[in-house]
Amino acid sequence: MTEKISISLTDEHAQLLQDAVKSGDYASSSEVIREALREWKARHLLARLWDEGLASGPAERDWSMRDIKADARRRKASA
Repeated sequence: MTEKISISLTDEHAQLLQDAVKSGDYASSSEVIREALREWKARHLLARLWDEGLASGPAERDWSMRDIKADARRRKASA
């Protein structure tokens, strides 16, 4: 399902949109906007998860990155 929405862009943003399509990287302006929204959504999710991690307090263990990776590999192997 899709919905048509009309938006206003600055001349600079409109030119970026047109250039992205003209370059052949995107088939349409809609594709550019959809990808931008997906990236915006992912960035906001990552920021929320980061904030939740900080709010959860210090880790119970003082693990190094090597420890974290080894633990992840053990979990993956046992799954």
